[in-house]
Amino acid sequence: MPSNRLGREQAPGPLWSEPGTLLEHVRVAVFGIDGDDRICYWGPGAQDLFGHEPGGVLSRPTGVLLAEPPPDVADAPVSLGERGRTLGYWRGRLRARHRDGEDFDCGFRVFPVTGAGGTSVVMALASRSDQLDRVKTNLAFLDSLFETCPIGLVMLDEDLRYVHLNQALADMDGCPIEQHLGRRVDDLMITSDDGAYLRMLHEVARTGRPVVGALVGVRTPGRPDRDQVRSVSFFPLSGAVGSRPGLGGLMVDVTDRERAIVEATAGRQRLALLNRAAAAIGTTLDVHVTARELVDAAVPDFADASVVEVVEWMDEHEAFDPDRPLITRRIASGTILPPPATELVSGLEHVTYPPGSAIHRMLATGSVFAVPVDDAFVTSTVIHRERARLLRDSGLTCILIAPLIARDTVQGLAMFGRSAARPAFTEQDHGLGSELASRAALCLDNARLYSRVQDIALTLQRALLPSALATSPYVQVAHRYVPGSRITEVGGDWYDVISVAGGQIALVVGDVMGHGVPAAAAMGRLRITAKALARHNQEPSALLAELDACAEEAGIDLATCLYILYDPATGRACIASAGHPPPLVRNPDGTVGTISDVLGVPLGVGGQPFATTGTELPDGAVLALYTDGLIEARGRDIEEGLDAVRAELAADCGDLEAAADRMLSRLLPGPPDDDTVLVLARVHRALPTAP
Repeated sequence: MPSNRLGREQAPGPLWSEPGTLLEHVRVAVFGIDGDDRICYWGPGAQDLFGHEPGGVLSRPTGVLLAEPPPDVADAPVSLGERGRTLGYWRGRLRARHRDGEDFDCGFRVFPVTGAGGTSVVMALASRSDQLDRVKTNLAFLDSLFETCPIGLVMLDEDLRYVHLNQALADMDGCPIEQHLGRRVDDLMITSDDGAYLRMLHEVARTGRPVVGALVGVRTPGRPDRDQVRSVSFFPLSGAVGSRPGLGGLMVDVTDRERAIVEATAGRQRLALLNRAAAAIGTTLDVHVTARELVDAAVPDFADASVVEVVEWMDEHEAFDPDRPLITRRIASGTILPPPATELVSGLEHVTYPPGSAIHRMLATGSVFAVPVDDAFVTSTVIHRERARLLRDSGLTCILIAPLIARDTVQGLAMFGRSAARPAFTEQDHGLGSELASRAALCLDNARLYSRVQDIALTLQRALLPSALATSPYVQVAHRYVPGSRITEVGGDWYDVISVAGGQIALVVGDVMGHGVPAAAAMGRLRITAKALARHNQEPSALLAELDACAEEAGIDLATCLYILYDPATGRACIASAGHPPPLVRNPDGTVGTISDVLGVPLGVGGQPFATTGTELPDGAVLALYTDGLIEARGRDIEEGLDAVRAELAADCGDLEAAADRMLSRLLPGPPDDDTVLVLARVHRALPTAP
């Protein structure tokens, strides 16, 4: 396996991990072994696992960590350092010994690390459980991401030399990865900015302030005949375990999108317009807003009138047939010309172009071209006589037609019209129209793809949320789900009401951290698992333990859950929580209490037990379960949010449905930042049966 760099320009000695480094967060023991098989580094996890303080173990033989071999085994304890040096990488299980004398089964992984000057150190990882496997899986994921990510990824040292990069960046530079390593950035990236790019990198390394989305024009020795424009982002890397600090970076080739930067000869006015358009187009992931931004960028600086239309393809991969009419949908328009130009551009939503029209010619060639507004154009392009009259009377004398192409698919078209007060479109104008259309096409395609992903996520979320809750004569429930206003919209909040054997009713509410399809999928997995487990009448703490194992197996990093099992026969509720906000109880006299002694860590953390808390609920009490979207808001403390919920719950709760609507309208005056769930449940006791 490739060796890692360890240490600065001196031989490695006894080391401690610096605050904030990875070693403080990995739940495994980490220690280093020198060439004499003595401990030369002792991480905080090692102290927790073996019980030794750094001062009591550094420079001692590694045998102090291992148990003596059984009486019937003649071999000496295994030398971890020797295994690492001779095998390159070794893993296995050995009997280890704690400082207090306890022997335990321990998994080890050892591997050599090469420092400056060729000094060799063997690093060892140890753990009582399968935590090392989890770390290894995460690292394997990161390695795979680094190798397969289509975005250029790079790590630089303090001197801006390449330490690590992925194949995407090597392909972008036109040089193999091996030719990068050890060389400076300016050896492989030729810029014409008088050193501004290098100064920016040094500034990031010096101040620690990241740079996001900076544009730089470059050439590389591997592609000397091709100018590139890259969007670059850099952030500082802090040194850990004596390693050198440096920079991490991401690079995206945006040459096509930023062609104006490469074509500097296009003129100051053209560049200014393109810069304004770049800032104005694509500010949201809304198709109509993006099209409106294109029109606003073009009118009046570039044209007197403009429209944006999307093609109504029956299938995204449908081949263009020049012998068939083309149907488009006009989604944005604008003009500075007086009527009837206003009616011309905005008076129609669906447009049909007959075969042989200028639009067909544009789609057949995929190129931008200008046409005069004459009888030939009007006759071949406009079907309806009234629309033809509006075009002739509009004052437009020429029209530039540009395709909106993204991912080799025609998304639609943009048309820019000029009156006689302006000169006809020139070749430079053709290039500018193409640039505007290209920028808009990418943004429109992103918006369209985003809408498709959102539709999938919303469909998935609605399918995974309960369509019908369990009913009981002893538990009345009102439930509400309010999606957040974030751009991702779909979240991981969930709830359920479940019938349990023996007439009991389970109330559950949870929240998977994050948004989008992964959060919705994780939410569905937990909800379905919780429902299946609840029907087996498990204790709440045991059910959460099973959910925690499910979350860990599914790779769910963090989720909260509150589970309440109510028995109408006794009026007793058993409650367990996995890091979820506490439930509230409104007593029949109107007082509101908080069941605050519900403890537990979130799901996915692993290794921590859950506890069940029991409480007796009076007949007619109302339970309130909710997610953090109800109590958390910008500029408001969580305790303030809880106080507000308590106050609303203390008000009239005779009609639970009306109470739920009232609480949400007052607690959430606008769209919440996060998804919000509210479940109100009024509980009653079952009448005792006659003997």
